[in-house]
Amino acid sequence: MDIENLNGLLRPKSVAVIGASATPGKIGHTVLLNLKESNYQGGIYPINPNEQEILGFKCYQSVLDVNEPIDAAIVTIPAKFVMDTVDQCGKKGIKGLIIITSGFSEVGQVELEKELVAKARGYGMRVLGPNIVGVLSNSDNFNGSFAPFLPFNGKGSLVSQSGALLIGIDAATYMRGIGFDKLISIGNMSDVDFADTIEWLDQDENTSCISLYIEGFKDGRRTIEVSRKAKKPIVALKSGVSAHGAAAAASHTGSLAGAAKIYKSAFTQAGIIQAEDLDNLFDRTLALSQQPPLKGENILILTNGGGVGVLGTDAAEKYGIPLKFAPEDVQAELKKHMPDFGSAKNPVDLTGMAGNDWYFETVNFSHGHKWVDGLVVLYCETAMTDPMGIAKAIKDGVDKSGKTDKPVTVSFVGGERSEKAMHWLVENGIPAFAAPDKALNAMAALREYQLIRETANNEPFVYDKADRNKALEIITKARQDNRTSLTEIEAKEVFKAYGLPVTQIRLSTSEEEAVNFAKEIGYPIVMKIVSPDILHKSDAGGVKVNIKDEQGVRDAYKEIMKNAKAYKADANIHGIVIQEMAPWGTEVILGSVNDPTFGPTVMFGLGGIFVEVLKDVTFKVAPFSKHQALGMMSEIKAAPILSGVRGEKPRDREVLAETICLYANMIMDLKDEISESDANPVLVYEEGKGLKVADARIILKKKQ
Repeated sequence: MDIENLNGLLRPKSVAVIGASATPGKIGHTVLLNLKESNYQGGIYPINPNEQEILGFKCYQSVLDVNEPIDAAIVTIPAKFVMDTVDQCGKKGIKGLIIITSGFSEVGQVELEKELVAKARGYGMRVLGPNIVGVLSNSDNFNGSFAPFLPFNGKGSLVSQSGALLIGIDAATYMRGIGFDKLISIGNMSDVDFADTIEWLDQDENTSCISLYIEGFKDGRRTIEVSRKAKKPIVALKSGVSAHGAAAAASHTGSLAGAAKIYKSAFTQAGIIQAEDLDNLFDRTLALSQQPPLKGENILILTNGGGVGVLGTDAAEKYGIPLKFAPEDVQAELKKHMPDFGSAKNPVDLTGMAGNDWYFETVNFSHGHKWVDGLVVLYCETAMTDPMGIAKAIKDGVDKSGKTDKPVTVSFVGGERSEKAMHWLVENGIPAFAAPDKALNAMAALREYQLIRETANNEPFVYDKADRNKALEIITKARQDNRTSLTEIEAKEVFKAYGLPVTQIRLSTSEEEAVNFAKEIGYPIVMKIVSPDILHKSDAGGVKVNIKDEQGVRDAYKEIMKNAKAYKADANIHGIVIQEMAPWGTEVILGSVNDPTFGPTVMFGLGGIFVEVLKDVTFKVAPFSKHQALGMMSEIKAAPILSGVRGEKPRDREVLAETICLYANMIMDLKDEISESDANPVLVYEEGKGLKVADARIILKKKQ
């Protein structure tokens, strides 16, 4: 039902305009005029009880008066009248509602919006919006919106949360010569959301790349899953990543914008390419919609100017695909098509003497050579050459190489003639840009797509020996005591139930008991206060380390108790932990939050006191594969420390990756119980010697 109804909503064979108006300037008039001027071939039925005819179309008092079937209804009437219209559309058997009307959750009318969706779904209808511009589709000649015209035609399709931005993009497609088949406005996402549109566009034969403008997700986890399964590239621009921007996005759409780092990681897990800004969204969409992914790391730059070649080299390194010198056999062939003062190394400088023939020969040879994985062709306009001739030489060279699985991007630097030549290239399937760095960034997007798709579908690590009942028993007892957090010893027991290697630990309630436990565990030991009212034990002077004998235990016991009472006189003190003192290791932190957008999310970074100072952390949405856990280690700036620097041996990354996965399994399995948690520090030893979780903290979710 959903796919059929989404077809009716996004590719309707007939449409009613509810609130069609005879008054120019009103949205109901603009939508009807746009349908007419876009040459839409389906049935068009204006609904207005006060008019007989508008723009040559017969008007109807209600959709129920139309004798023909109707797929979609575009609703432009005020919010207070929408509910009655939903009933009429439902009785008519309409498949979907495109609700342009504002005045719902974006202005605080959350319950009204929920009622609207519930009523529509009761009839089996899907809802796009409210608070949207509409739907535009070149392949269907359908401009069901109040945007001015159908976009410049292309192979990408864009889904935008912002209606105003979608209108701006619509006009900008003609200025840039970068087109889209479809523009879909989703506004409040009361029903149809990003996940729905991604699923649908992935099956659309007229879409080769899916582009997203995102302010926030309603169901981030489902969007990740749908995107992971998509067969087409997806590129996204996420706004609201600054603190101020996040607040603006929430007030504008009624949806929460998650933290920038969490979104970035979620995109990677989902196989989504991220765009830096609006320009970059256009550029990356163009490349991903027209070219295959870059399957290797050997790119060759061809140019007729040293300056743009150097700019290209800088950009290649900046975007993660640094250049290598071409092999000798490649250089030998390329030297045949340049003067003696040219360079065949990489970038290949054909010099300003290069004309159509040299460009054709070098492109044809390079694109066909087995060493070359991708080709970037740069051109500076000269008085001796015709940009259109160069463009056609590049296209002919690519075509005659016979290779269709290698990407090509182009940049022309010049005036109006170069602009026209680049438009011609784009229209003929080769992405072209006005600056070398843009061509290299586009190539980098094709490489990113290849790399993230290789890992996006990795199956998550699963730990099947967890003692969930043990963990729930500990949590239940804490709740019965009206506590919102576990003690360290309880938290470690929960960690242990999920296979995490925690340090030995005992809870002493007297000095004598502390001495006995210390002997049992063996010196040296660590002693720490245990109180639900003192979460940061070091701040309270509640931690003593490297205690080596009985007298040290007795002295530490007294001092910790004294410090804890001075820190918080009414603290509920359960006792003092006696813990084995694990050998020194590299300190890392594992943390978790129950993100409002994506749910259980794992944090990883350098541990101990440094995490709050350096904030060198990365995130991943749980669960994930061991390969992705290993990837987290390379994402932090301190990654070389784990690999071994200045004579230090590499740390046990394999065991650390498995521990991160165990931790992810725990927070996923206990997502209804745990709000936040961390293991800090986790002491990681050299390869083959594993690690120890030295401290643990768990904050419980508040029950409604």
